Amino acid sequence: MPAVSKGDGMRGLAVFISDIRNCKSKEAEIKRINKELANIRSKFKGDKALDGYSKKKYVCKLLFIFLLGHDIDFGHMEAVNLLSSNKYTEKQIGYLFISVLVNSNSELIRLINNAIKNDLSSRNPTFMCLALHCIANVGSREMAEAFAGEIPRILVAGDTMDSVKQSAALCLLRLYKASPDLVLMGEWTSRVVHLLNDQHMGVVTAAISLITCLSSKNPDEFKTCVSLAVSRLSRIVSSASTDLQDYTYYFVPAPWLSCKLLRLLQCYPPPEDGAVKGRLVECLETILNKAQEPPKSKKVQHSNAKNAILFEAISLIIHYDSEPNLLVRACNQLGQFLQHRETNLRYLALESMCTLASSEFSHEAVKTHIETVINALKTERDVSVRQRAADLLYAMCDRSNAKQIVAEMLSYLETADYSIREEMVLKVAILAEKYAVDYSWYVDTILNLIRIAGDYVSEEVWYRVIQIVINRDDVQGYAAKTVFEALQAPACHENMVKVGGYILGEFGNLIAGDPRSSPLVQFNLLHSKFHLCSVPTRALLLSAYIKFINLFPETKATIQEVLRSDSQIRNSDVELQQRAVEYLKLSSIASTDVLATVLEEMPPFPERESSILAKLKKKKGPGAVSVELEDGKERGELNGGGDRAGDAAIAASNASTPSPSADLLGLRSAAPVSGATPSAGSLLVDVFSEAGPAATSAGVNDDGFLSSAPPTAASEDPAPPLPESDELLNKFVCKNNGVLFENQLLQIGIKSEYRQNLGRMYLFYGNKTSVQFVSFNTTVSCPGELQSQLNVQTKTVEPLVEGGAQVQQVINIECLTDFIDAPLLNIKFRYGGALQNISLKLPVTINKFFQPTEMAAADFFQRWKQLSQPQQEAQKIFKASHGMDTEVLKAKLLGLGTALLENVDPNPENYVCAGVIQTKAQQVGCLLRLEPNAQAQMYRLTLRSSKDTVSQRVCDLLAEQF
Repeated sequence: MPAVSKGDGMRGLAVFISDIRNCKSKEAEIKRINKELANIRSKFKGDKALDGYSKKKYVCKLLFIFLLGHDIDFGHMEAVNLLSSNKYTEKQIGYLFISVLVNSNSELIRLINNAIKNDLSSRNPTFMCLALHCIANVGSREMAEAFAGEIPRILVAGDTMDSVKQSAALCLLRLYKASPDLVLMGEWTSRVVHLLNDQHMGVVTAAISLITCLSSKNPDEFKTCVSLAVSRLSRIVSSASTDLQDYTYYFVPAPWLSCKLLRLLQCYPPPEDGAVKGRLVECLETILNKAQEPPKSKKVQHSNAKNAILFEAISLIIHYDSEPNLLVRACNQLGQFLQHRETNLRYLALESMCTLASSEFSHEAVKTHIETVINALKTERDVSVRQRAADLLYAMCDRSNAKQIVAEMLSYLETADYSIREEMVLKVAILAEKYAVDYSWYVDTILNLIRIAGDYVSEEVWYRVIQIVINRDDVQGYAAKTVFEALQAPACHENMVKVGGYILGEFGNLIAGDPRSSPLVQFNLLHSKFHLCSVPTRALLLSAYIKFINLFPETKATIQEVLRSDSQIRNSDVELQQRAVEYLKLSSIASTDVLATVLEEMPPFPERESSILAKLKKKKGPGAVSVELEDGKERGELNGGGDRAGDAAIAASNASTPSPSADLLGLRSAAPVSGATPSAGSLLVDVFSEAGPAATSAGVNDDGFLSSAPPTAASEDPAPPLPESDELLNKFVCKNNGVLFENQLLQIGIKSEYRQNLGRMYLFYGNKTSVQFVSFNTTVSCPGELQSQLNVQTKTVEPLVEGGAQVQQVINIECLTDFIDAPLLNIKFRYGGALQNISLKLPVTINKFFQPTEMAAADFFQRWKQLSQPQQEAQKIFKASHGMDTEVLKAKLLGLGTALLENVDPNPENYVCAGVIQTKAQQVGCLLRLEPNAQAQMYRLTLRSSKDTVSQRVCDLLAEQF
């Protein structure tokens, strides 16, 4: 940087700042500032031309006033004029003013851009750096449009000075983050990657930040950086602290660059080149070895730098998950940190070990530290460290230590922080279910859980215990006995009453032979809790009472007396009153056979993902839950429906009034209870039966399509698609029927069918309220390019939807060519005078037009090799977000529309599929290979097709399903 001359002290600025500091009040400060602003304005407007020094001084004063919090509405042009000065200090102040005060919409941007272009082409390194800093500081889209093509050229030019290269790399990174669509590397890619070989360490450090960002978005374009990064990392790791003196930080060579190199390598799978992989493994081993060496300094900076590299190296080892020796060594190294005096190190060690616990190679090594982790759970002062310890116990749990871990977590629950109790409860419930060899232990654990932390036991937990008890005959008697004993406690949590009411209502007869638990004793015990419970629990108990009448006729008179009491049949709550009246009438007039049929024992629940696990996933975020329920027979025995056990009244009767938010389509409810019949008030009974809707032909021609209706245009002011539109769309990739959307007013159901390049969709709009919808209108639009890719024709719907009614709409779809986006559905109506405007994405995806293709193994691999060009293949490696159940995987792959080919892949654990996407313009053959890794809970999905956009789109869609 040029030396500042003596005359650059700007005495006038110093005096002004001193005056401001000496002001005794806010009013005095404002008065002095206004006086100065008036003086500066008069100088700028005066006839006499100001020299560069005066302009700089006054612009500096304006900048200081702005930083004090006052608005500045003039002086911008003078600052722009300073950019053309040849003096560094004047140009610097001009750029500083522009960086702080000029916004991206300013009319001066064009003048500023011209000045920046002049400086970038000046070859003066100081001026070039000032211009690059200004571009990065402003970072607007206009700046990116103007300079995104120029900066890469400066970055890779052979005659560019190192300081300018550093600024150019960081400036390009800033523009890429702000406007990634404008920063296209193209021909510069290989030359930017080779900056990793630059002799100047500062250039490498700046360039690697840019390359890491670019690689995360376009890994294939920058995959050549892996070998160069390994080479540079090897040179740094093997160097002594004296070799890189300018870049050694407290005896650690280039720690920031090392961390960035390790982070860059995490963007890619392990190197395929054996030599590169061997060199990288050697680097990682060296880093682990250095961690064991005695420290060269007692300064905290030394240990921080050393540990930063170590943890980044461990993250890379975990990312690769392919080197058992390194994984075990990393685990042992982290184990040493578990008792370190630094809280941050203990936290990071616990967090990293959570990930290591999911690896088949290091799981056993992690388990050796169980006592240390349990001690951390009990003694750590910091709640965040205790939470990580609980996460690690959850992750390291297996059959060998499940009872110990669950017992410790239950013990800790009694004194746990309120902020983590609910999550702890969910984890205990999941572990108890997953590793329950003895189901009496499972029942004991859950009831103990309700006793210790009843307030934090969500509905999903007690639903789940009921599902499992109903699904397992061998535990029903024990559960009834245990819950009967638990209810005898003086202080009994309401969740315990719910479980007790449900289980005794179903299986109380299994313990009725003991005089201590006779039918009347059971009833009196339940009824003694009745007055202490909330309305939903009382409703459940009433359902249990009517069950008792069926199970134990001798209790009929006692229970009828309770139901007949004024507190029941004249209850202020309509739900309780209606149940009491209906149950009383049912018990009085129904014959024994009818009563036995209506109140028959609940059938087993269908196989379904654990609702507790789903809740924990939602709480922790996707990918955060590492324990899945086991496959095969045991999973089938454990898993039940997640939505049915909440209310025993479902088992008792269908007579009670449906809730306003009831599932109108009946798609979420389980198999109907024996003898129960659909309610007469059900809006959409048997909508999705094989026969199809009865009214599908209304207004449709013989060929099934609407008469020459143009593609529906978007309405004038549709609402933007709901934030959850993509999530709703993903739910229908592998299925054609279901509930697309539901809120308090409206439910939208879908049934669709596809043949070759044609599809037909039925939309059912259900009014969930008692108030009619008026001005009901729906439009389907194909935004952008989609209009030329899909032909969508719709049938209009009735503008009036009565309360509790439904209307149907038919949509015909023709696939003209492959597409990525989905059509938009906009629904508008007025409810109670208020306009409702909802936009959703229709679940029309390219895989809907698959035609399954059967192929022999030889034909499959021959075609697979033919589709070997890089652009024809799309591949994703991702963490499993659902259970890796074989039947579920097969169902999803078949639901995708392809043919599932048996005995084709040499590995029987893998799945291969084949299909042809039918469009009007062409047919696109597609081959699929899914490779699950149950131990690591990971998938590798590979798609090959004759069209690159199809490969990528189908790969993206299917990856979201697992």
